[in-house]
Amino acid sequence: MERSRPNPDELLDMVEAEDRQAKRGRLKIFLGYAAGVGKTYAMLEAARERQAEGADVLVAYVETHGRAETERLLEGLEILPRRTVEYRGTMLADLDLDGVLRRAPQLALVDELAHTNVLGSRHPKRYQDVQELLDAGIDVYTTLNIQHLESYNDVVAQITGVRVRETVPDLVIDRTTIVELVDLPPDELRQRLVEGKVYVPDQAAQAVERFFRVGNLTALREMAMRKAAQQVDVQMLAYMQSRAIPGPWPAGERLLVAVSPSPLSARLIRAAKRMADEMKAEWQALFVETPATANRPELRERALANLALAERLGARVHHVSSGSVEEALVDHARRQNVTKIVAGRPVRPRWRELVRGSLVDRIIRISGGIDVYVIGSGEPSEAAPSVPARPSPPLRRFLYSLPPVVLATLIGWPLSDRIEPTNLVMLYLAAVVVAAVYLGRGPAILSAFLSVLAFDFFMVPPRFTMAVSDTQYLATFAGLFIVGLVVSSLAARVREQAKAARSRELQTSELYELSRELAGAAGVEAITRVIQSHIRRVMSGETVVLLRDGQGLRPAAGSGGLDEDEHAVATWAFEHGQPAGRGTDTLPGASLLYLPLRSSREVVGVLGVEVAESAAPISAAERRVPEAIATLAALALERTDLATAANQLELLRATEALQSALLSSISHELRTPLASVAGVLSTLRAELGKGPASQLDEAARAELVETAWQEADELNRSVGNLLDMTRLESGAFRIVPETMDVEDLAGSALTALDARIGSREVTIDLPLDLPPVQADSVLMVHVLVNVLDNALAYSPHGSPLLLSARQERDEVHLSISDRGMGIPPSDLERVFDKFYRVTRTEASAGIDPKGGLGLGLAISRGIMQAHGGRIWAENRPGGGTTVKLILPSARHTDRVEA
Repeated sequence: MERSRPNPDELLDMVEAEDRQAKRGRLKIFLGYAAGVGKTYAMLEAARERQAEGADVLVAYVETHGRAETERLLEGLEILPRRTVEYRGTMLADLDLDGVLRRAPQLALVDELAHTNVLGSRHPKRYQDVQELLDAGIDVYTTLNIQHLESYNDVVAQITGVRVRETVPDLVIDRTTIVELVDLPPDELRQRLVEGKVYVPDQAAQAVERFFRVGNLTALREMAMRKAAQQVDVQMLAYMQSRAIPGPWPAGERLLVAVSPSPLSARLIRAAKRMADEMKAEWQALFVETPATANRPELRERALANLALAERLGARVHHVSSGSVEEALVDHARRQNVTKIVAGRPVRPRWRELVRGSLVDRIIRISGGIDVYVIGSGEPSEAAPSVPARPSPPLRRFLYSLPPVVLATLIGWPLSDRIEPTNLVMLYLAAVVVAAVYLGRGPAILSAFLSVLAFDFFMVPPRFTMAVSDTQYLATFAGLFIVGLVVSSLAARVREQAKAARSRELQTSELYELSRELAGAAGVEAITRVIQSHIRRVMSGETVVLLRDGQGLRPAAGSGGLDEDEHAVATWAFEHGQPAGRGTDTLPGASLLYLPLRSSREVVGVLGVEVAESAAPISAAERRVPEAIATLAALALERTDLATAANQLELLRATEALQSALLSSISHELRTPLASVAGVLSTLRAELGKGPASQLDEAARAELVETAWQEADELNRSVGNLLDMTRLESGAFRIVPETMDVEDLAGSALTALDARIGSREVTIDLPLDLPPVQADSVLMVHVLVNVLDNALAYSPHGSPLLLSARQERDEVHLSISDRGMGIPPSDLERVFDKFYRVTRTEASAGIDPKGGLGLGLAISRGIMQAHGGRIWAENRPGGGTTVKLILPSARHTDRVEA
């Protein structure tokens, strides 16, 4: 038979799952059906075999119950000292989780998986400690009895009459690598019990009487065998699918269980879990929040607790709001491709079903092709309190229902002689509607009853008596009362729906407002302020934001800090990527709920939120709002990180471009004068070797020396500009201001450029009354030299230059103008950038500019800014360029200092 190829998507999922499992420890559960079957003994024997094979085995926690044969198996194994905790004046020994993590063995033995930890431990349950060990890559051997599985809790209670308090979510055993069944016939187990090998002998009789009956043990044994066989079947199915081995594959059933505030909903959820296991089906749990439930916190809290139970059992939980439970349930089932709906049989009296209808019947009526399974109600669990009755409205609301009836009577009384009494019924109906809309259902029903009495007493003949002369009015009374009831019920329902809609709208608008504010927040501190303000407004609590850094977590800018214990909780949430703290199963004694800030790539930090103290863990539905806030905050922080990274990348690119320009300029501008100098020296050296036979006369040698000197001077100027630019950017320039005349500055600059100017005409226009300036003379001369040199280089030979100055208020304006080609308008600002030179054709204008690095004007602008002045360029009317410089006058500086 030809074997079909594996499904690529399924194969990829399996590869990813195997990769995750490779990084995680392997869990082996020794599963039994009752105490005394030998689970701990079998676990220790398997551990000794592993140790003989060379494995590093650590006994983290094993309870021998004083059995000598079990204690002998501990010999030769390393035993970790237990952690002692004081609880109500008693010292209790428990598993040292941190000690196991520090020791990091290859295999850890942890007995009694369903054990409840001492109050104040990191996790309330031992199975959560085991999960953390597995996440750390440590293999774990543990023991478990079948009655401790959460989904079997009701069945075990029904069989044995004993409600097991310590339970383990089925998800733990579903993710187990190996399940080894430890079996012992019930008769042998009872004999061990009688011999005192299970419990202390004086407790044996009571245990046999209550739990260790043959029927109970047989039923529990069958359940354990079925569960072990089920795990083997799942593993075999996964093996066959991964290797494309043909076989009868399941059709892919999907179950949906309806969750409600009913105390029997927990039993329904456990039954749905068992059905899903038997069918190997994916299952979901849905709570439809109606307006009536939304306005009753105690019902909502009960339903969310049931939803949390479904989540612990491995269901995908959903929480929606709707006015119709059956429509929302069936619509969700169709959208999720659910094949079976699991609902509970109602426990209300039959007459109420006949009057108000049955939810199950309505679900079946509109379910179409979806199968509906109805689970019997049975008996509620001992721990499940009854659904509280709807709280009665305050007495004053009932009193407020009287004025509308009185007003209707006062309006109708003058009209009763001219209008038929039956037409006046509408006034009382209006009174009932007013009571229903503003006062609620109870006062509206009272208003309907009072309206019937008032209508009979004041409007129906004979008046002022309850007697009725015409029996037809009895139908009017009944109609008024029934219509009043219906109207009051509908109006009250609309009122509840409007209240629920306002609550949902408020929640949605708050999240929208948060996303809008976060989108406009720039920087971590601004994001932190937005989050704190929003949580303070929505959840009436404080918050703290912790971000990742090289050493762990640090408070974000604008956020408060934490003490050592709270910081440890936040660190755990960050490292494991799971909620921790108040309202969770991890370190619930913390003062805040800590949510990981998970971006699209990684966990970037932790959000600590103050929530109301509660004994029960917060369900996934209750965490929706804080988790939505955490998600938006993580995305905002990620956006900030990406923007910072983009800026750094842009800066790196600019730096690389600058380096490229620098290398290009240096390689050209420094090599050219060096080549000229080297050529001159090479010629002179060759001529020196010829002696009298030299063909160079004195004039030629002088010209060569002059050329070498000019090129060396150009090289010196280029290197000087590079050094000046480096000093300027590093802040190494030290300005030594002094009072000096502008005429002296101009003269010093022209003298420095005397060789470059040659026969060029330079016009100087300096007023006699021009005030002195306060500046560093060396640096300002350097500025004027750079600007003048630039004007000489980019103007035709023989064209004049103009150096002028004037006083404007407390400033001195210097201008250096040429008659060159000018600067394109788009480049007037860029000419002051480093290494920038205008690209154009100057030869046509008789311009032969000398090369340069493009640093002169950039250095000049830096020096001017250091003096508190300005420099810019303008195109000169008639052609050419004017560079203007502004410096404060010395007189103004003296007045400011005075």
